[in-house]
Amino acid sequence: MPKKISRPAATPYAGLTPACLLDAVESTGLRCDGRLAALNSFENRVYQVWLDSGESIVAKFYRPKRWSRAAILEEHAFAQELAQAELPVVAPLALNGSTLHEHAGFLLALYPRQGGRTPEFEDEETLRWLGRFIARIHAIGALADFYERPEIGWEEFGEAPVQYVLDHDFVPDDLRIAYETTALDVLERVRACWGAAGPYRTLRLHGDCHAGNMLWTDA
Repeated sequence: MPKKISRPAATPYAGLTPACLLDAVESTGLRCDGRLAALNSFENRVYQVWLDSGESIVAKFYRPKRWSRAAILEEHAFAQELAQAELPVVAPLALNGSTLHEHAGFLLALYPRQGGRTPEFEDEETLRWLGRFIARIHAIGALADFYERPEIGWEEFGEAPVQYVLDHDFVPDDLRIAYETTALDVLERVRACWGAAGPYRTLRLHGDCHAGNMLWTDA
């Protein structure tokens, strides 16, 4: 018989009902008209929320216990720094003197709604624009350091997750040896590449640069 995996009694977002969601937005001083729509998001919960004015905003609810308040605020500050440098980024709105709010145990941020489509990666001019854009992010990111955000390294994003999977019996018994030997082999190769690269300098990054986070417009 396969080993039964214990699951938490409730999911992290069990309490994020539509009523709770609208109350959270209104706790910032905005007024909703009751309409909302879920948007794609892997890690957090993101919704388009309509206001009494007829406009809409985007509400992002952070996964509980995933990021610290300080780490989230550090990310917000970086986004605002990029926007102040006239980079086309969607920075969080500052309401009541803060970009981060809390309601019913959830941390949330509100953003202006920004339309757009996925860039055409087959177009060379589009790739040049993206290259310049990312280079500007890196140039500004190199001006200071993150202190609260975790580093992107093979230990944090490789070794620790693999060990967590093994320690918590997420892999069926008949696949455990195959998973463990393959994962450890990959990690060994990654570790070797990391060592071959030698000393390196870190900088602040967006850290989640993929097509789904790019909103391309004719402007």
